[in-house]
Amino acid sequence: MNVMSTTMDIDAVEAELAALRERVDGVTGSAVGSADGLLITHDSGDFRPEGLAAMAAVALGLGRRIGAEAGIGSLREVVTRADKGYVVVYAIRDTALLVVLGDENLALGRLHLHARFAIARLSELLSLRPFA
Repeated sequence: MNVMSTTMDIDAVEAELAALRERVDGVTGSAVGSADGLLITHDSGDFRPEGLAAMAAVALGLGRRIGAEAGIGSLREVVTRADKGYVVVYAIRDTALLVVLGDENLALGRLHLHARFAIARLSELLSLRPFA
């Protein structure tokens, strides 16, 4: 579902999100947002995408700060595990993020593998047009 109005290929971004859901068992939804928390688009799921994008940006920022303070390098992802599933936030360059929701059976290793390819493709697609 396209939320922001831009000339970037939203259909291709949404196709990438759908492909990630199809390739990884346990993925229940996903969204792409700007690093400052504005929703770009999302792929189904039973969640509030605008709120999720905003909270994911906060998690990403906090993860970056913790990584810097600990001296462990650049942030790759932030993983939150709860009683009923996962929320995983991936950085897309310094300007965007991918947030993936998964149930308690999420194949986390498989998600990390496929997310790398999705992030590379999303990075290309999002670089076609600046946000907002």
